[in-house]
Order: sequence, then C-alpha cells, then structure tokens
Amino acid sequence: MVGERLFDYLFGLQTAAAHFQIQMLRKHKESAMGLMDILQHAMTSDSPEQHFDSVAGSASTQQLGTGLAEAMRSDQTPPFGSIVGQLFGNSNPAQQAGLLNHFLGALSPSALSGVAGGALARILGPGQTQITPDQATQLSPSQVTEIAAHAEKIQPDVIDSVGQFYAQHSGLIKTLGGAALMVTLAKMKQNLLA
Repeated sequence: MVGERLFDYLFGLQTAAAHFQIQMLRKHKESAMGLMDILQHAMTSDSPEQHFDSVAGSASTQQLGTGLAEAMRSDQTPPFGSIVGQLFGNSNPAQQAGLLNHFLGALSPSALSGVAGGALARILGPGQTQITPDQATQLSPSQVTEIAAHAEKIQPDVIDSVGQFYAQHSGLIKTLGGAALMVTLAKMKQNLLA
C-alpha cells in the first residue's frame, strides 16, 4: 500500500515535470516566432532603426550580442575597429570607460600601451589597470578604432565579448544605422533559424 502511494506520488511528479518542460518549450517557440516576426518587419522596413527597439526588447542579450558580433565579422560591414570606434563615439563616458576596461581585461595594458600613439599608456597612471569615465573622454573614436583593431589581431574572440558588451547597451547598436544594423538583424534571424 505504501509502495503504491509512493509510486503514484513519484509518477505524478514526473508527469508534472514533463508537462512543465512542454510548456517551457512552447513558450520558447512562441518567443522565437515573435522575435522572428519582429526581425522580419524591421528588415523589410525602409527604416530599421525605428524598429530596432522592438527587436532589442524581444531578443535576449545573448541573441543581440551574437548577432552584433557576427555583423562585426562580416565582409558586408566596415571593419571591427571602425564599428567599435563609431560606437565609442556615440557612447557616454561611463560606456566608453566600460569598453576600454573591457579591452584592458581581455588583454594586458602592456599589450595595448603602444597602440594609437600610446594613448592608453598616457592616460593610465602607474599601476592603474582601469580607465575612469573622465580618462575615457580623453581618447578619440579614431584612437579607439586603432585599439580595437589591434585587440582583434591579438585576440580575435574579443569581437564576441565586445558584441555582448554592446548588447547590454542596445540603444547604441541602433546608432550604427545602414548596412551594419541590417547585417546585425539578418544574423540574428539566421541564428533563430539554425
């Protein structure tokens, strides 16, 4: 009798867990289809920038970052360094510092010290390993373009982490406009279909 109750109880738990998994899969599929529709609408629009907030609101940070990283690698967009320089120029000082600190975390300060005419070395104090927002504003977008291009040569997967960094600041991605934004949307759609 106790064994039958235990069996019934465990079978009930197993059934509930299976039902929960099915519901979660359905929600994931519905979410993916919703995002797919939003991406399609943005891509067929005359102005994808106007629809990008809907994309960013429906996609996960991971999906957005992966799409951006793939766009940064694409031969249909400007080089990685150029895209990063543009994003840096459109960023606020805290975001600029975050990006530079991201590079410093991925690569040693000494690996980047001679790049862009030694710009990072000039603003980093002795023993300092992090850039402040005030220090970040001392760099130009063209200097950051050089830093990003150099970082890519040393560590190519830095593109993925930069994509994820900017996915957390999705409003900046919209500022890319044109081809880079369309390629980002297309890569996101392609990843959903994979």
